[in-house]
Amino acid sequence: MSKRAKKNVEAAGDGEPDNGAAPEAKRSKKSGKEPEAPVLYEDSPDRLTSEDGRPSSLKISSWNVDGLRAWVKKKGLEWVREEDPDMLCLQETKCAEKSLPAEITDMPEYPHKYWSGSEDKGGYSGVAMLCKTKPLNVTYGIGKEEHDKEGRVITAEFPSFFLVTAYVPNAGRGLVRLDYRKTWDVDFRAYLKGLDQRKPLVLCGDLNVAHQEIDLRNPKTNRKNAGFTAEERQGFTDLLEQDFVDSFRHLYPERPHAYTFWTYMMNARAKNVGWRLDYFVLSSALLPSLCDSKIRNKAMGSDHCPITLLLAV
Repeated sequence: MSKRAKKNVEAAGDGEPDNGAAPEAKRSKKSGKEPEAPVLYEDSPDRLTSEDGRPSSLKISSWNVDGLRAWVKKKGLEWVREEDPDMLCLQETKCAEKSLPAEITDMPEYPHKYWSGSEDKGGYSGVAMLCKTKPLNVTYGIGKEEHDKEGRVITAEFPSFFLVTAYVPNAGRGLVRLDYRKTWDVDFRAYLKGLDQRKPLVLCGDLNVAHQEIDLRNPKTNRKNAGFTAEERQGFTDLLEQDFVDSFRHLYPERPHAYTFWTYMMNARAKNVGWRLDYFVLSSALLPSLCDSKIRNKAMGSDHCPITLLLAV
């Protein structure tokens, strides 16, 4: 997508937050001081056993690809084949099902593939789920037309859990969609709680919120920006209070500089000026099965990096 088109999408409220990279660069230039060396994040070795000693038996990966066709051209599928997850969830595919590239639709590794896109806008939103094992059932959306027409949620039921992939709506530049986002948060939370009452769930995807100050590089300058408003952060807190857990922060409560999104502007990724917007949220009943929650920040191909969950189920 061109820079002009990207700006138009962001202005419409479905882009990503301004992560503060540009203001920081301007301050350094004005002060005449040498910019600080970037503090990079090193993904630690995978933990392959759960707290009760069971070996990891399930791997789920999630990635906001910022345009599926461009991501395929950038060799995103090479990372997928190397990571080899049992389930792969993608967000912001921006691609109608009829336009999907053969490189992904023909992947024999994932015989069960599910797609959902925006009904009204081409090149907007969209999620996908690719599975090695056939789910018991697959549904699209959360049962409310005002949300479901944008193609933001796929839910797959497996014998012992639900897997939900979501691309949560952005509050937009100038917070033009913040009221809608607040409505979404309430409705999505009710949907997830309904699933959780039937069996535990794994929610993954771009949830478009940095929950705590530790989850973005520049919290002070972003308090009134999409993704870090008090309302969005409270929405995520309210979700966790419904007996759900942010798997990464459960395992690594104080680990800093762990981000999953960096704007393309101002060399933000090389400087690690980013946000943690992508999550694996679990029903608390699945905590005994949690082995690890990974941020694969070396993987390129999008303005987000993939994340991976390891479970013993």
